[in-house]
Amino acid sequence: MISDYFVICSAANDRQVRAIAEAIEKACRDAGAHPAHREGADSARWVLLDFKDIVVHIFLDEAREYYNLERIWQDAPVVARSTQAGDLVKV
Repeated sequence: MISDYFVICSAANDRQVRAIAEAIEKACRDAGAHPAHREGADSARWVLLDFKDIVVHIFLDEAREYYNLERIWQDAPVVARSTQAGDLVKV
């Protein structure tokens, strides 16, 4: 199955990666959604949350640069992008 959306974000350290993953999971749980699969939480270099239609990738900064998913998915349309302040802007 291919997902409809990918969310790609990064953090400066493993504690931030875990905190972002936990906040996303809590917000989704509160809305009635639960991840079908969760991977990478132990090492927190790259946490993947699979909600089937939406897959969330949370990277350490250096892991995001290394795997460079934006390059792999460069042909996919970008729906929104965050600013440095974290606000989403529609593309």
